Amino acid sequence: MPERIAFRMKVHPGKIAEYKKRHDELWPDLAKALKDAGVSDYSIWHDPETNYLFATLIRSDDHTMADLPATDANKRWWAFMDDVMDYNDDGTPTAVNLTQVFHLS
Repeated sequence: MPERIAFRMKVHPGKIAEYKKRHDELWPDLAKALKDAGVSDYSIWHDPETNYLFATLIRSDDHTMADLPATDANKRWWAFMDDVMDYNDDGTPTAVNLTQVFHLS
């Protein structure tokens, strides 16, 4: 059964317009890599009080999300986004997995 996951990231102060612009112009090869990895219904929300980004996505049973960091498109995207959001020392976005505590369908 497909699984919805959620996580939190952080955009730098004053950079949300640029963050949104870049996502509005998402590279076709990155969109394809995400879809090929079994990702769908991907949304990112911004909390202007904290600059946290809240993301949700659905991944298929046979998803290959763990392979995404090795793709050329993903590596280039992370390098492209480094100046607008928080990153770890290894070049990966700082992300905190969130646990679902309620769902109404």
